Amino acid sequence: MKLFRRILRIVLWLLAALVAGSLLSLYAYGRFAERARGEEGHALAPVAGQTAIDRWVEPLLAAHGQRSGLALQMDNVDAFAARALSARAAGRSLDLMYYLWHDDLSGRLLLAEVLAAAERGVRVRMLLDDINAHGKDAVLRVLDTHPRVEVRMFNPSRNRGTGIRRAVELLTRAISLNRRMHNKAWIADNRIALVGGRNVGDEYFDAAAGVNFLDADLALVGPVVADTSAIFDRFWNSEMVIPIAALAKRPGRDLDDLRARLAHAAASDGGRAFLDHVAARNGVDDALQGAGGVCWSDQVAVVSDPADKATDNDPAGWLITPVVAAIERVQRDLRLMSPYFVPGEEGLAWLLRLRERGVRIAVATNSLAATDVVAVHGGYAPYRRALLQAGVELYELMATGPVDAGVFGSSGASLHTKAFTVDDALGFVGSLNFDPRSINLNTEMGVLFACPDLVAALQAAFDGKIDAGASYRLWLDGDSLRWEDRRSQPPRQWTREPEASAWRRGLARVVSWLPIESQL
Repeated sequence: MKLFRRILRIVLWLLAALVAGSLLSLYAYGRFAERARGEEGHALAPVAGQTAIDRWVEPLLAAHGQRSGLALQMDNVDAFAARALSARAAGRSLDLMYYLWHDDLSGRLLLAEVLAAAERGVRVRMLLDDINAHGKDAVLRVLDTHPRVEVRMFNPSRNRGTGIRRAVELLTRAISLNRRMHNKAWIADNRIALVGGRNVGDEYFDAAAGVNFLDADLALVGPVVADTSAIFDRFWNSEMVIPIAALAKRPGRDLDDLRARLAHAAASDGGRAFLDHVAARNGVDDALQGAGGVCWSDQVAVVSDPADKATDNDPAGWLITPVVAAIERVQRDLRLMSPYFVPGEEGLAWLLRLRERGVRIAVATNSLAATDVVAVHGGYAPYRRALLQAGVELYELMATGPVDAGVFGSSGASLHTKAFTVDDALGFVGSLNFDPRSINLNTEMGVLFACPDLVAALQAAFDGKIDAGASYRLWLDGDSLRWEDRRSQPPRQWTREPEASAWRRGLARVVSWLPIESQL
């Protein structure tokens, strides 16, 4: 008994020390953040005829009044070209916000386009989430030394190394560091915006040798671009954001070193393949056409979580509120694509209520073999039976299904598109997964729109992803889960997670038992 009391006393002391350390760390970080915040900045207003993009967009706006133009970007390599060409055409500003910007081939090629724009006199603001930026400080800090470039980090850790001090900060600021910016936007001259699910990295542009993501963006022109810039400004000026110059020391490298590194990427075989694809386009107007052409509509809204979602306890101001309101308008048909699909008990009850209204609900997500986050699949798996029993259609993308060849040839596939359609009337493309992390922890953004042609194009993309050659159809044999592989006739019936290793199946099962759903 004495030993138990001694152990309990030690544990309580350790917990008290952790709480005290966390409070002290939060206080110290808050004081540091107040001193380190950058000057307030805002998007540069368009000027008639000033830049090549101005001169391209202005006649379109004159012809379409207050409507905005939208184009669906489904092809990954075309999505790369749209970014590269808009950077080349920019003459005033580039405002870029991303959760991930990898230091790989496509990341370096696009960084080269951004740096080239800055050297032409374009003002560049780059806002990155900090959680995946560690190890990239040297490149970002060098880029930030350019007089026309400023780099800022969302919710950064103060300690930039990998040692004890960083480990202590991660421990004492665990709750606050769990809040991430998942937004993705590329805005050129405050005239063109690319908003959707793609980060910057090889897997998003068909350059990865292993698995490429099936993803989507919307290219925007017209009044809605100003709304996108306003969202960017709110994040840029947020208390959650700190300039990289206040976080990382200036490295020994300089801009000439960075230019040489980027030029080497452009001269590689893969770099030339990308740049040849860009050169084949007839300019930024050609690159922005997308699947289904350009739709002009006055029913378009770029919607976003607030930058201070971590401290805003009112969900009425969160992205999920207008998203749920849009879906609630459904009468017949809801098609939902979400790579990470964890409805939770509340979301499950909501979907079942829609089914009781007679709504057809079809969900496309990743199979265990195709997902890049096994833990999230463990959160999704327990909901499958209840959804299927209610008549919800579930399709899981195959990891080995036929996909378009990327820059480095054929590869596997993983769903990364986050979108939905409501009847034939409404569509959404963005960064929002239907899981607790996206809804409650991360900041997310996307585009809600009413445009029949574009909704039809998005529905066609959904139907392609649930096709017999692309996805397994799930069904129940009594109470037992089955996966129908329709690539053969008669279809093969799987009785366990198809084509997934024992390690993946075991890990997903263990996660399904743990009380961590709120973090998935």
